[in-house]
Amino acid sequence: MSQLPVIGITTYSRSEAGEFYLPGAYVDAVQLAGGVPVLLPPNQPAPKRILDVVDGLIFSGGGDIDPELYGGAHHPTIYLVDAERDSFERELAEQALLKSVPTLGICRGMQMLSVITGATLVTHVPEVYGETVAHRLDHPRRPISHDVQIKPESRLAQMLGETDISVVSWHHQAVKAIPDCWQIAACAADGLVEALEHRQHPWMIAVQWHPELSPEDPVHQRLFQALVKAASTVANVVLAPGF
Repeated sequence: MSQLPVIGITTYSRSEAGEFYLPGAYVDAVQLAGGVPVLLPPNQPAPKRILDVVDGLIFSGGGDIDPELYGGAHHPTIYLVDAERDSFERELAEQALLKSVPTLGICRGMQMLSVITGATLVTHVPEVYGETVAHRLDHPRRPISHDVQIKPESRLAQMLGETDISVVSWHHQAVKAIPDCWQIAACAADGLVEALEHRQHPWMIAVQWHPELSPEDPVHQRLFQALVKAASTVANVVLAPGF
């Protein structure tokens, strides 16, 4: 009998109330795609061990990455910097690269996956790209929809079956300088990089938008379905007798 793949999802750190936090939409998306979601709070003493029990990973959205990790400067719009989460996700991402674990980065997750390979970030998108495309609402801080163009030759286009899509966006930072190990898979109309695919990793894809916030849209659900399918291969490896 085939095993359902276990998908680990990173979370926020412990709140003042002592609770770890993750929006339920991530869990819903993984379950809808046929995976078993497991939350990964950032207080782990041995991130490497996590890859012994999960078949796939999602690096979720959240606050900003410490600019020191990518040689950036402080900016007044930077918020929710979390040293514990940065450290945990950095080590977990490095292990995911080494062990070829199917991995999806979402928003902050895309930024973390790229930063650990040497990317730099745009500290505040409106200062570089202007406001022809709104990537989030600021007063109050809320998500917003806009269009994204996916490169027809990308793996992402094959997964989603579309090249022009509407996404739910909620970020003020973005990937700037991209290392050669990544290739751009999608952009917004203002030129901002919206998706990356790792050139050497068998399944590492990162998107700047929030596909989990489009639960009724089959295009966005195909991304989670593709992750679960890739992780299923890991979950159902059959060892020969004696191993």
